Amino acid sequence: MHVTRALTRPRDRMIGGVCAGLARRFGLSTGVVRLAFVLSCLLPGPQFIAYLVLWALMPSE
Repeated sequence: MHVTRALTRPRDRMIGGVCAGLARRFGLSTGVVRLAFVLSCLLPGPQFIAYLVLWALMPSE
């Protein structure tokens, strides 16, 4: 049986909790997701805007 984890921002978060919530949802390390986000910001694209949108849309625990 597959257990689906909700996409929520945890209470123990650094800034907005988006990376921690994504890491928990997909079963990854929080540090890996944060590092991937920071590295992706070096590339052109709307990464920071996507972070802000997720921050606004993701409910807290």
